[in-house]
Amino acid sequence: MSLSPYEYKSIVETAPNLIWRSGLDAKCYYFNKTWLDFTGRSFEQEFGDGWAEGVHPDDLDRCISIYLESFNKRIRFEMEYRLRRHDGEWRWINDIGVPAIDENGDFSGFIGSCLDVTERVVGFLLKEMAQKDGLTETLSRQYLINLFEHEFESAKRTGSKLSVAMIDIDKFKSINDLYGHLGGDCALRMFSSVVKDTIRQNDLFGRYGGDEFLVIFPNNSIDEASKIIDRIKSELTKSTLKLEDDEITLSISVGLCELNDEDSPEELIKKADKKMYDVKKESKTLRGV
Repeated sequence: MSLSPYEYKSIVETAPNLIWRSGLDAKCYYFNKTWLDFTGRSFEQEFGDGWAEGVHPDDLDRCISIYLESFNKRIRFEMEYRLRRHDGEWRWINDIGVPAIDENGDFSGFIGSCLDVTERVVGFLLKEMAQKDGLTETLSRQYLINLFEHEFESAKRTGSKLSVAMIDIDKFKSINDLYGHLGGDCALRMFSSVVKDTIRQNDLFGRYGGDEFLVIFPNNSIDEASKIIDRIKSELTKSTLKLEDDEITLSISVGLCELNDEDSPEELIKKADKKMYDVKKESKTLRGV
C-alpha cells in the first residue's frame, strides 16, 4: 500500500529530525515544522538565507563554505555547528545534506536532515579537556598518570622494559621574568611541539606541572630512551623562539631512569625527578652559578 501525498507531508512535517530543502540557487525554500519549532522563527524568517541568522557566528563561515562546496560538487556532506534554539540556547546540530534528484533524474537542489547532538559533542569536549593540557596540547597530568599506571603494571607483569624521563626547561623563570607569561607560554608550546614531533607514536608525553614534563617510553630501555632524548635536545638547538626583539634557543635538563624494582609509578617518577634536579645542580656548578 502506497502512502498518499498528505501522509508523506505529515511524516516529513512531524519527523523528529529538523528537515530543510534547497533549490537550484542553493537557497532554502522549505523547513519542516520540527525545524521551525526548534528555532522559534517563522518560515518567512528562515526562507532563503534567513536560516543562517541562527547559526553561531564562530561556525557560520565554515558552515556556509562546506554547504556551498558540496552543493557545487553535488556531493553529500555532514557537518556540525551550533544553532540557536527558540529559548536562546546554542545547541550543537549534526546536519547531513544530500543532492536531490527530480522525477526526470535531474539535480534539483539539496535535502538536509539535522539532529540535536549537543550532549554527545559536549561530552566529547569535556573528555578532551580532561585528557589534554589546554596550553600545550599534551596529555594532562592526571590522564598521563592513569596511562602510566597501566604501562607500569603491564611492564611488571610481563617483564618488559619501561623508561621514564622528567624534563625541565632551563631558565624558564628568566623567560617569564623578561618576556612575561605570554612569552613563557610561547616557550612551553614550542618545546611541546618539538617533543611531540620527535618521540615515537606509542610514547606518552604530558605536562607534569609548570615547566616540568614527563615522557613515558614503553618497551624501551634507558639506552634507547636516551637516544630519543638526545634527538629532542638536538631539535631544540635548531629551533629558535622570537620574543620581542630577541631570538632564544631552549635547552632542557632531563632525569632519565628505567624500571627496576620500583613498587609504584610514583616511585619511578620520584626517581626521575631527583635525577633531573641532580642534572640541573651539576649544570649550575659547572657554570659557576
